[in-house]
This record gives sequence, C-alpha cells and structure tokens, in this order.
Amino acid sequence: MRARELVHLTPTTTLLSFLRANGLTGTKLGCAEGGCGACTVIVQKWVNEKVENRSVNACLFPAAAADGCHVVTVEGLGSTRGQLHPVQERMTKSHGSQCGFCTPGIVVAMSAIFANNPEATVDEVEEHMDGNICRCTGYRPIWDTAKSLCSDAKKGPCGESCNSCPERDGCDIEHLIPDPGCCTSNNVNSEANPSCNVSSSSADKFKSDPVFSKSFKEMDYAGLPFPEELKVKTSTAPFTVTKDDVTWYDPRTLEELLDLKKSFPEGRIVVGNSEVGIEQKFKNMKYKVLIGGSNVTAVKGISETPTHFVFGANTPLNDIAHHCSHGNPSEGSTPFAIHNMLRWFASTQIRNTASLAGNLATASPISDMNPLLAATGAVMKVQSKERGERLINVNEFFLAYRKTALQSDEVIVDVTVPKTGKFEYVFPFKQAKRREDDISIVTCVMRVRLVAKDNLLVVAESAFAFGGMAAKTVAAPLTSAFLLDKPWTTKTITKAKKELFKDLPLPDDVPGGQPEYRRSLAASFLYKFFVSVCVQLEKDAGEIPVEAIPDREKSAARSFVTSRKPVMVGTQRYPKPKFTPGLEDGMDAKEASPPVSKMAMKKDAVGKASTHQSGALHCTGEAKYTDDIGLPADGLDGCLIHSTVAGCDIKSIDTSVAEKMEGVVRVVLYKDLVETGGNNKLGPVMKDEEVFGTKRVRHVGMVLGLVCAETLEIAQEAARAVKVEYENHDDNVIVSIDEAIKAGSFYPTTDHTIESGDVKAALETPGAVTVEGTFRIGGQEHFYLECNTTMCVPKEEGMVVHTSSQAPTKTQMFCASAAGIPANKVVCKMKRMGGGFGGKETRSVFVAAACAVGAKVTGRPVRVTLDRNVDMQTTGQRHAFVARYKAAAVVEGGWAKLLAMDVNMFSNGGCSLDLSGPVMDRSLFHLDGTYKWQALKVHGIVCKTHQPPHTAYRGFGGPQGIVAVEHVVDRLAKKLGIDATELREANFYKEGDATHFGQTIEEGTWNVPRSFSDVKTQSGVEKRKQEVAEFNANNKWKKRGLAYIPTKFGIAFTAKFMNQGGALVHVYQDGTVLVSHGGTEMGQGLHTKVCQIAAQAFGIDSDSVFVDDSDTSKVANTQPTAASMSTDMYGMATLDACRQILKRLQPFREKLGEDASLAQVATAAFFERVDLSAHGFYALSDARCGYNWDAVPDGTETGPDNSFRGHPFNYFTQGSCFSLVEVDLLTGDHSILRSDVVMDVGSSINPAIDIGQIEGAFVQGVGWSTVEELIWGDEEHKWVRPRGRLFTQGPGFYKPPAFNDMPAEFNVTLIDGVANKFAVMSSKAIGEPPFAMGTAVFFAIKDALDHARKEQGIEEELILMHPATSERIRMSVGDGICVDGGGGAAFQAKGSY
Repeated sequence: MRARELVHLTPTTTLLSFLRANGLTGTKLGCAEGGCGACTVIVQKWVNEKVENRSVNACLFPAAAADGCHVVTVEGLGSTRGQLHPVQERMTKSHGSQCGFCTPGIVVAMSAIFANNPEATVDEVEEHMDGNICRCTGYRPIWDTAKSLCSDAKKGPCGESCNSCPERDGCDIEHLIPDPGCCTSNNVNSEANPSCNVSSSSADKFKSDPVFSKSFKEMDYAGLPFPEELKVKTSTAPFTVTKDDVTWYDPRTLEELLDLKKSFPEGRIVVGNSEVGIEQKFKNMKYKVLIGGSNVTAVKGISETPTHFVFGANTPLNDIAHHCSHGNPSEGSTPFAIHNMLRWFASTQIRNTASLAGNLATASPISDMNPLLAATGAVMKVQSKERGERLINVNEFFLAYRKTALQSDEVIVDVTVPKTGKFEYVFPFKQAKRREDDISIVTCVMRVRLVAKDNLLVVAESAFAFGGMAAKTVAAPLTSAFLLDKPWTTKTITKAKKELFKDLPLPDDVPGGQPEYRRSLAASFLYKFFVSVCVQLEKDAGEIPVEAIPDREKSAARSFVTSRKPVMVGTQRYPKPKFTPGLEDGMDAKEASPPVSKMAMKKDAVGKASTHQSGALHCTGEAKYTDDIGLPADGLDGCLIHSTVAGCDIKSIDTSVAEKMEGVVRVVLYKDLVETGGNNKLGPVMKDEEVFGTKRVRHVGMVLGLVCAETLEIAQEAARAVKVEYENHDDNVIVSIDEAIKAGSFYPTTDHTIESGDVKAALETPGAVTVEGTFRIGGQEHFYLECNTTMCVPKEEGMVVHTSSQAPTKTQMFCASAAGIPANKVVCKMKRMGGGFGGKETRSVFVAAACAVGAKVTGRPVRVTLDRNVDMQTTGQRHAFVARYKAAAVVEGGWAKLLAMDVNMFSNGGCSLDLSGPVMDRSLFHLDGTYKWQALKVHGIVCKTHQPPHTAYRGFGGPQGIVAVEHVVDRLAKKLGIDATELREANFYKEGDATHFGQTIEEGTWNVPRSFSDVKTQSGVEKRKQEVAEFNANNKWKKRGLAYIPTKFGIAFTAKFMNQGGALVHVYQDGTVLVSHGGTEMGQGLHTKVCQIAAQAFGIDSDSVFVDDSDTSKVANTQPTAASMSTDMYGMATLDACRQILKRLQPFREKLGEDASLAQVATAAFFERVDLSAHGFYALSDARCGYNWDAVPDGTETGPDNSFRGHPFNYFTQGSCFSLVEVDLLTGDHSILRSDVVMDVGSSINPAIDIGQIEGAFVQGVGWSTVEELIWGDEEHKWVRPRGRLFTQGPGFYKPPAFNDMPAEFNVTLIDGVANKFAVMSSKAIGEPPFAMGTAVFFAIKDALDHARKEQGIEEELILMHPATSERIRMSVGDGICVDGGGGAAFQAKGSY
C-alpha cells in the first residue's frame, strides 16, 4: 500500500472498501463494525528487521493507515489456479465451509497465526480464533482444520505419539468412539467388511489420516510473501489526504502529533478505529480532521522497572497481552490480571490495532481495561505542545459519560501500571452475553493489599473499579472504606456487600436494562474475589492463619476469565458409503421413469463424503456472491430511505436537499413507481406490504424510497438528507405479544385448531398430576453473513436481476410487477448465497423490488446492499412465541403416561402477514413432540404488531412447538417425581400410532426409540448422571446438568402446490454433465448432492457434473429453497431428466457395451441426432402432502382423528441428542461440556454434508436457546426508543455463538441400516430437523439450576423462560445475592416477545 500515492483515496476510506473497489472481493463485508471477521486481512510491516503479521478487520482499518504496509488478502494466500495455502487446502478437505461467505476471513485469521508462529500449538490457536463468526458449520470442522496444523496435534498430553499409545482409546484429551466390530476411517476395508462404519474423530484425523498427517511447519510452504522493497527503510515523512473537507494526517513523531493537536484540538486520533469508525458509520458523526496515531513510535512499546510496567499509549493490546502472559510470580498478580482480561477483550483482530489510549480517551462506561487501570492505581502521562507533560491518576480521569480530564490539545503518551507486592492481589471479572468478543454487561477489577496484624491478615488497602454500573468507570469508595483494617473473612465480606450495593445504585429504568442482574453480578464478583484471594492465601500465607474456605465453596474462584479455553474435539460416525435406491425405485411420483442404469450401480458417487462443490473456491475467495459481481460502468449504487418511527401517517417527504447533492441521480418514491406502470403491492401470501410506503407507517425501518447515486457513500448521505414528516401518531404502538393479546390485534386467517381425543376428560383423570402456565419463547435473528443484496441491470425491454435469495421466481415476479415489466422479460439469476436460513425466502424480495424500480426509472444498473443494522431492523426474524397451556400425566402400573395437553400458541407476526400463518401451523403440527398423548388440543393465532414482518427461519415454527412441549414434559416429570428422560422414553410413539393431526407412523419408519437408546448408550447415561451428582455434591457454586431430547421433524411443504420442482440436464460429448435446477445454494450442499445424484445415474464421477446458477430462464416457476425439501425435489427432478436421457442412450449403450464411457455413448448418440438434453420434473404424490384446515368431516371417516384433513408430511427426519453443561451460579455463565447427536438421515447421499448440517443446525439451535436475544423498544424496555425499534442490531449487541460456544466434545452419529422409500436414493432431508435438538442445552441448564435451587431449599418450581441467557441463569439461582440485587426465587428477567 502506497497510500500517499493513491489519488482517489479519501480520509474515511476503509481498507475493505479500497480492496473491493480494486477487484479483491474475496474480503467480505459482513457487519462494518469489526464483529464478524468476514473482512479479515493480514497487514504486514517490516519492524525490527523482521516481518510483523497482524490480522485486522479491514472494515474498520483506515486505508490511509496502511501506507508502507503489505496487505495480504485471501487471494494472496493461494488460489485454485495455482497452489493452495496449507490452511486453504486443509479447510477444504475438512469440509470447513458451507455457505463460504465467512470462510475467507477465517482462513486469513488462521493463516496469520501460523505466519507468526509456524509451530503454533493447539493452545495458541484456541486463544486466537476469537474474531470470526461462522453461522453455518457449528465450528467443529474449522477447529479440526486449525488443530491439525498445530505442532502438537499428533501428540497426546503425555507427549507420546497417540497412534502408538496403548491408552489412546481412554485418553481424556481426545476421544475415539468406535462401534463394536467396526473400524475407523484409517483402516476401512470395504472388501473385507462391507457393513463397516466410518468413525472419524478429531483425534483420529490428527494422528494418522494422510490428509492431516503434517503440521504446518512440516508442510512444503515457503511462507507469506513480503516485498523486498519494504525491507528498505521507507519514507518517514508525514503525509496528508484531503477529500470533501476531511483531512487525514499521518504524523511519524511525537512532536508532529503534538503540533497537530495544537492546530486541530478537535481532531480525532485514530489508531484501531474501532470507536471512530463506528461513530462515523453508524452514528453519522463528522470529523474534519483525523490523525493517524499508529505510526508514532514514541508512544508505542513496553518497558518495566522493578515496581512498574510502562505501556506506550498506542501499543497494540495484543502486544501487551503477550508481554504479560510471560509474567512470573515475583511480579505479583498484575500481569496475570492484564493478560486474562485482554484474552477476552474484543477479538484478536481488534486487539492487533487497538490501544490503551483509545480505551481511555473514548471513556466507554463498559470498557474492560479502564476498570483494570483504575483499580491497579495506574497513572497516565499526557502531554500538550503548550503545557508539556502532566500525570493523571486513571481513577480520577473519568468525569462523566464519555467525558474525561484530557484537554483537547493533549495526547496520552504512556500508562504506568504498578506491580503488586506481598499479600497484594488483583483479579479481573466480567460477564457478557457471550464469552468471546462481547461487550461486558458488568466488568470489574478488584485489588486488595493485606498486612499481618495481631497474627491476622487485615485489609490495608483495597480498590474496586466497575464498568457497566454507571455512566462511567466507577469505584466503590464506601466498600473500600468499610474494608480498611478489617480481617479478611467471610463475615467481613458479607457486610461489605451491603456497602457495595450502596456504592452502585442502579435505577430500575437504567439504560441497558438488567438492573437486578447487574447489581447481583457486582456483589457476586466481590464474593468470587474473596474466595479467589483466600485460595491464593492458602499457598502464600505460610504460618499466618487464614480463613479456610470449604472445598465445595472453592468453585466460586473458578472463572472463564482466568481459565484455559477448552480444547474442542469430536467424533463423526456414519455408515460406509453405499448406493441405496429409494423413491425412484418405486417412483412414487406423477410420472415414472426408467430404472437407474446398470452403469450407475457400479459407481458410488452417492454415499461419499465428498467435499462441497465450491469448497476450494470458498477458501480462496474465488467464490462470487451477488455483491462481488462488478457493477457495470454506468451502474448506480442505491440506498433505501427508511421510516424512523412506527404507528403513524406520512405527512410529507422532502427530497429537495438530497436531489441537489452532487452525484445523486434520482430519488425514487411511490409516485415514480406509478409513473412506470408498476404495482406497489408485495407479499408472499397476502399482498399486504408495499414496495414504497404511501401513507401508514407500520414499523420502524419501513421502506419509503430509494436514492440512486454514483457512489454508495453519496447514496447513503442523500438518504439521510431526506426529511420525512409524520402525523396521526398512535397512542399505543403495539410491539409485544402481550400487548397484541390485550388489544385483540390478530391475523384472523391464521386462527387454527387441531384437537384429538377428549382433552377435557383426560385432564380430569383421577390420580393425574397437572401443570399449567405460560412459557415464553424468544425470537432469533438469521444473521446470515451476507446481507441482502440485489443488482438489477436493464436489458432492452427487460431486466436481469442478480440477487441473494432463496426464491428466484418470487423475486422475478415481484421485480416484474414493481417495475411494470412482463415476467417473461425479467430473468433472475442466483449463483450462491452467503447463508439464508429462511431469511431470504421472502424478506429479500422487498429489496429486489425497490432496486428493480430504481433501475427501471433511471434506465441504468442499480445495486442495493443492506448494511447489517438495516438488514436486522427491517427484514424480520424467527417469531417469538407465547404458549399458554395445561397438561396432565399419571403413573399407572409403574408406567408414567402422558395424558393430555391443551395449548394456546401466540406468535409475534409483525406488521404484515408474510409467512406467519404457515409458521404457526407447523408449530401446531410439532406440539406433540415425539410422544403419544391420549388427547391433545393445540390452537394457534398470529399477533399483529408494529414490528417488521417476521418470517421463515430454519425449522419454520417447528422448533417453537418442540421446545414448548419439552418444557411441559419437563414440568410433568418434576411433578410426578421421576426423571424427565424416563418420561420421554416411556411415551414415544409406536409404529401404527397416529399423530394428533391424523398422520400414521408407518411401519419401518419410526427410529426415534433407536436413536434415543443409541445416544444414551453413546453418552453413557448412568455414568453421566452419577458424575453430575458427584460434581454437584462437591461444588456449591458450579453446577452441572444434563438433558436428553428427541425430535421428529415433518418433511414437506404443508401447502400442497409447493411440493414440485424442475431441473434441466445437458450431457456433452466429452461425457460431462451440466445441471440447472430450481433450487438455490446457500451452503447446505444442495448443488453437491445433485451432482452426486446425476453422477450416480450416469455412472460417472461427481467431478464430471456441474450445477450452474439458479436461473429463471432455465428452470421456470420454481419454489423457494426451503422446508428442507430441496434435495428431495430437485434431486428427483434431476434424476428424472437423467433417466430420460439414459432411455435415449440405452440403444447406444447396448451397442457399445457396458464398459463404454459416457463420452463414447454420448458422442455416438449425438451423431445419430439424439437429444442429449432433458427437462426433469418431480411432484410429491397427492397422497403424501397437503393439509386442508378448512375441511369438514362428513361422518364417513374411518381413519384417525383429523386424517380427513390430509397428510401434511411425506416422512419424518428423526434423532436424539444428549447435552451436558456446567453453569457458574454466581455469574450465569455456562459452558457445554459435551453433546452427542444421533440422527436418522436415511441412506445419506453425502455424510460429510449431512453431518455439517447437523452440527451447524445444532449450534444455531443452541444460540437460539442461550446467547441470542432480541431486544425491542417495548413495555419491558422503555429505555429503547422509539417504540418498535430493534435495539440488538449488529454483532455489537446481538451475539450468535462464537468459536468458544460450541460443545467441548461434539459427537455426531448417522444411524446405519435405515432406508427411506419416500425420497431420492433413500435419503432424508436434514437442513432443519437437528435445529431443535439445540434445546437440549437449554434443558441441561435448567437441570443444573434445579440442582442448585434444591440444594438451597427453594421449593418453588423454576419456570425458566427461553432463551437461557446469562441473566436468566444467574437470576434463577435465587440465592441471597439475587434477593439483595432485587431478584428472588420467582424472579423473571424481562424479555421481548
């Protein structure tokens, strides 16, 4: 980067924008706030005669700050056209990508670790994979990739080779779980043992699999290139960049920096840009002067004296963390406190650029480092040009919210931190929604110095500094004063807690909410600190008596902040690859085709764990997504104009200022759509939405117009300049389900009931126990890494639409409608999505429609890409639900029997219907769980609110129904006094039973009992229960819990007409095959599976088959890729087309012989003028899909209750899960120690893809059940305004699971010997079914909490609402600290539902 020589560079250009504008699109935009890692690049610099490699967030890093640096993007690591980097190669072979959008960033982050240390260890990798989010994989294969490259990957904890170790099967650090009589992946011998299963564990791969046999250092890789010319000392002269009244200054000396601050006191110093960048991007703050601080060497570096550390103000935090990681006991506890706090501070990418000065100067009230500096007594040296140097105590530096004692012309030069002395201890504490890369809810550092007095240790000095407890970093002076000269005892600390509550008063309406939790956390940290110090004193005090902490209570001293990050391991087991005919054998379709060719039977393309078709492209950044497509030379960038409030009318829209801005081409409103002859109506079921708002504003973020401009920056600036006036505001903007119920605000067409059996009589069964109540179920953001994006290109009389959508036909139709163009002149193309999960089934369409209108009006190509915060505010999420229920069970003859359940389900549908009706319906279909109820009544209705329209999400309402029934079963088990696992297992359906909706469990199809038995055996149920009991008996403040959860998930669109699909297949003379089908690829491996199906049919390798873009001009009238039905539909449609071609080729096959290649046969047919192309079609049998809610019985029915309505599902995908968790009762933190999943997926077409879907869905389900929480501006959160605004926008506030959140041990098994005659090649759908099993973690957490409450003597039943956030976990403990903090045994944390 020669930033000073780049003419078009602006002061605010980020490195990401610069790279992508110059064609390096492998680096992705995922969030623009440094929270997802998709934009990770390596910035190299020649420092101290060696190359310094730093992974950074390019979305924040200023391009100007890269002057004189070498920037390595994913393209620079390797490519499919040349040699792959070791990480790229290993990631591809590990099946480490699905949608692939996050993959380049992960590959680069991982490569940076090995660039800095080719001999990196597993520990090192575990510590630094904290800045990237993957929404698809569940992380396990990525961990496999990283650890397989580590220098210690092939050695066990004993230091011996694992491969030859006699104890390898029982080793604690890695687990092999071989099936009896089966073999592992290393010695599969299909000839000798054709029924052998493949067992592929993390340990197994590292030990002897040839693919993973070499560590990074052992591989033939020369290292990252670095230009020789940058090793020569480059210009140290400062430079400036000026554009649009903004200037970037790049000083190189302290003198130059001081001069600049004197001349421009309001200028902002930029080092990491993690604060200023956010302010500019999301708060629209303008700074005329930006001063780069990262090249001023005088304020960087680390030095020590015998009593102090001195940190240069702009020293990267990772440098400080690394330095302090090597601290020795003689230096006291300060370095360990610094290191441990920084380990969990933001991410590696952020810490590589951020500095102490940045933390101090921005004065965030929830900073982690500021309390540490304040509590340790750190002193800052600041300097100005005029007044010279002065010292400021950090604990006196913060004056008010974001206000400090730093004068406008001063700069921070360094920070001096004292080391601790004898009997002086410093411990850091923090709690957030998620451990890694999350802003703390409460953070604090506590320090105490004890002295011996009268043979006792008393407090000579103490300091407590907190973040998250006030508008600034605050101390606890009353607590410190009370402790002075007091003995260090439990009695003293108990009294000190009362003073602490006085020090930290939080009003109930405090911004950020959670006042009870935050107060409880502060007091809990004090107790943890006390126990931690006492534990240390046992080693240090010598002959001085100290209070002995009982062993059970020492668990209070354990904290994730100071603990080693767990080593993630796992085992994946699946049957040996084999081809099993399925539906196509009996061809239960509208039209039969010839049987599969004999040639196909010789191939095993189906059943192989083949890598994803685009895996290598993902890993090299060569895979192109919609926003990577180059905008044509005359193209325009678009920015939507959104409403800022809800529940009012539009009075006027003033576009005059925006229209006058240079570079603005057109501001498009409703009137412009009308003038083009377009239709303003949208909606997948009811046309109750608008392309552009006309009168009533129904949700915050509603689209009112579109700005089309020469650049995205201009378009965004112009959109902000549009002035909208509102009138007729509602007095009561309905936001929540409870508010909607109170107001009677519903969608009447969604009011559905299913009743089976006599519910009233069953509920009144003599001797039965009953439970009733309300269960609340949280929503969930899709958080696909690729935000919604569309580019519309006018073509003569029509238009080509490039979009990221699960529904190309729906996109085509609404773009045509909105732009006033016939559908036959609009072509929608979709190459791949960076994730979808249902969120792009309908909610991508409004973006595309607005874009199409913009292109039609301007006559130029237009591209619209939503920012992450806008995408989250406007596109809708998984529906929140409220279940009101009454249920009964009884024990008869030693058998616990589920009797009846009566449930009313309410969902938050938002302001338009979208797909909320069928989402509710599917929840009703799944409210039986896997259990045979004697009687069941389920009723549901969708609430109409002022939230955006909520929509499809993986599971489509099924998970909400499943978690609700499991909640009820869990309560019934407690009421009966039996184990919930026993109650579940005793009430499973049996073959021949009918569900409440009338579908019979068919013979040979019911595998839930087997999967449940298998997962119990695999996990060692009795051993686990005993271990949990022993652990809980020995630990007061840490508790473990476990849960076993089964699932059945119905496969089919419940709307009959949607169960159809088409495909187009071409065979070429060289024997290769091209397939186009109606499905879309979003990471689920659909294209790869279709390739395998076609390859199997033609008897060729799957590499000879290619699936092209989804394109409505090739396969028309498609259905959305949803309901987990895509392989079933498009695999069958592809097979149908293949069979048509095979039938035509049969005479040539017979003539040339069975050993002739497809190329030979196709060439012969071509010269005989035989068509080598075919359109295939598949429609699910009428008898196996469709459910008519309006059907009325006529009295002639002979089948089960409600069977007259139809047969909603073709079959059920089934499975069972075990999860074991550990909970910190004092903070609410939890960790997943182990999860085992056993799934019936039929005969897997691709076990690697199916296992990837299981792992990804499970972890996504875990996120929904724990760390992911949506907060809206509602009655429960009055500090969020305006009403109806989503507070949790972007990764800064919304937390999908990170690398550290997956189970420490994660085992997945695909059941062997099962077939499915109702789907292609005996396979089963897998995308959605495993999701609900993530709730096993939720119920395991509840199990741990039940143990804790029982131990405390709390008799009141725990009703744990969903999700189990750290707040809900901590406040459910119900101990004295919770009570003092404002909670109690019955306390319920606030939530948005």
